[in-house]
Amino acid sequence: MIEHIPLALYVHIPWCERKCPYCDFNSHENFDASLENPYIDALLNDLDQQLGWAEGRELVSIFFGGGTPSLFSGDAIQRILEGIQQRLRLAEHCEITLESNPGSAEARKYDAYQHAGVNRLSIGVQSFNEGHLSRLGRIHSGDEAIKAIALARSAGFDRLNIDLMYGLPDQTIEDALEDISTGIEQGIDHFSWYQLTIERNTAFWSAPPLLPTDDLIEPMQPKAETLFNAAEIAQYEISAWSALGQRSIHNLNYWQFGDYLAIGAGAHGKVTDATGVHRFNRTRHPKHYFEQFATPLTTPLSPQLRTIEPLDLPAEFMMNALRLKEGVDATLFEQRTALSRKVVRQSLQEQRRRGLMVEDPTKLKATARGFQYLDTLIEAFV
Repeated sequence: MIEHIPLALYVHIPWCERKCPYCDFNSHENFDASLENPYIDALLNDLDQQLGWAEGRELVSIFFGGGTPSLFSGDAIQRILEGIQQRLRLAEHCEITLESNPGSAEARKYDAYQHAGVNRLSIGVQSFNEGHLSRLGRIHSGDEAIKAIALARSAGFDRLNIDLMYGLPDQTIEDALEDISTGIEQGIDHFSWYQLTIERNTAFWSAPPLLPTDDLIEPMQPKAETLFNAAEIAQYEISAWSALGQRSIHNLNYWQFGDYLAIGAGAHGKVTDATGVHRFNRTRHPKHYFEQFATPLTTPLSPQLRTIEPLDLPAEFMMNALRLKEGVDATLFEQRTALSRKVVRQSLQEQRRRGLMVEDPTKLKATARGFQYLDTLIEAFV
């Protein structure tokens, strides 16, 4: 079973130039270039600990997330990728994505990333509107975001994603649609478009801004869909929109309940073996991560491996798979969980009766109504 489960790799770069007030990701300020090489050593020592979980599989994708991975030099990214390839096989068309902040965009860096083997960029635009960028604490301007897109194209990247948020303080429907239109005008064919939410342990949680009301936010979705569809960009996941052939392989692997190794401070991974499905995470603070992985370890950090109980697997699977607008093939449930579909038969029948899932027995897919009330639908499998 395990050899048929795709394997990806997530690489976490935990530094950023400035912590945004809405961000609850594991990111830290005060980056210094002298940290690059010691951190790369730690990353590769960490990866050595996880090689047994690969079970001989090749990597279908690699994703550099953060933080702001584009703070790292092209040479640093190349050294990481070379270290990965010395340890694991890459699929022929392995997708290698790097997140970039427009404020750290430089032509030489983008050229170097492309030369290192990165073949997809994800640019954290969030908005092209100067006022909204200021309220979000972003360090770039709208013009810099457009420049970053142009630099990426000039460097040879034909696979680009931009992140855009809606439901921002003082944002109108017209503002939100203008952000999408600007992205489309720049030739973007993959969008991560998601609503701003106030998370714990953020500056916005301590001093929340005034956000648009639901009656203003709700009309944004159908109007945005009209804009995207006119540009032949279709929604394929709750917050992901893509032109034909531009879907994120890495994120699809998450949503289809594939496996992924994870290296770096605060990185989270998921692996499957003969004993079950497991999750793990690495310590969050870079200082502690350096202490753990500064030198090669002779024994794995196995206590960090947490087995997902069989009773929890249906909800874990559905929480990912039902995010996909097309759903998944029903056989994927058994392939990825090692459970019989009988364990979810009653829940499936009930959700189909309620009109929240399609009647097709070969698919696990939410109806349009189920997609609208996804949290309620997923709760049925808990």
